[in-house]
Amino acid sequence: MLTEQIKKLETWFQSHTGTITAFSGGIDSTLVLYLSHKFLGNKGIGCISISPSLKRRDYTFAIDFCHTQGIHLEVIETQEIFDEHYNSNPSNRCYFCKNHLYLDLQKLKPQYPDHTVLNGTNTDDFGDYRPGLQAANEYKVRSPLAECGLNKADIRAMALHFGLPNWNKPASPCLSSRIPYGNHITESKLKQVEAAEEVLHHYGFTEARVRHYDKEARIEVPVHMLEEVQAHFEPIATAFKGLGFEHCTVDMEGFVSGKLNRDILMKNEKKGMHP
Repeated sequence: MLTEQIKKLETWFQSHTGTITAFSGGIDSTLVLYLSHKFLGNKGIGCISISPSLKRRDYTFAIDFCHTQGIHLEVIETQEIFDEHYNSNPSNRCYFCKNHLYLDLQKLKPQYPDHTVLNGTNTDDFGDYRPGLQAANEYKVRSPLAECGLNKADIRAMALHFGLPNWNKPASPCLSSRIPYGNHITESKLKQVEAAEEVLHHYGFTEARVRHYDKEARIEVPVHMLEEVQAHFEPIATAFKGLGFEHCTVDMEGFVSGKLNRDILMKNEKKGMHP
């Protein structure tokens, strides 16, 4: 099956003259960028935005990956943080974020007129609440992984096959996803969240979230690590206070990806709407 999927993707890429992958440093866009370069050579390039919502760790990985692979990477700086539609943090915040990204990517078109813009969307994304997909459709951004029928498990298997260094990296959505809808997004909040998650990373919690509830930091780790995080709770809470959080709690439900989207998904389900 893996061989068939690779062949299908090769055919997909070879039907394009050149591509620009919207690169975030995550596993999905990493695989898309790797394959674009593998099948199109120097016509397969990447573009990353140094937005405040991108973890510095992911940005560093992206730069190092492209350097190692010999892939040309364009770096832009999107300005969504200054857009009231974005920083007021409505439930469709992701639409406005992606709208800024894809709009700014269009500015590269004169330099790369024959290149198609790509993202890392896969088939599993269609089962979640992803308003950013609307922006992708509006800007005619293509999704080779989804179009070739790959889900997250397929992507990890293929990334492992090609020896990509982040094949088993936990999902790392943008930092803005840690702030509940309706709570304003600011650069200082994003920096707090990033610094707090670095504290957790220091203690070995590489798959974790810090949800930003104003003065409260709410920690999410996988259920099997709840006892361990509680064992380190005192120094973690002290470190968080140094970052400006007055309170620190552990969500005893454990880590759930997209937790803040659940109410929206439930409402849509009741209305008979698809994600």
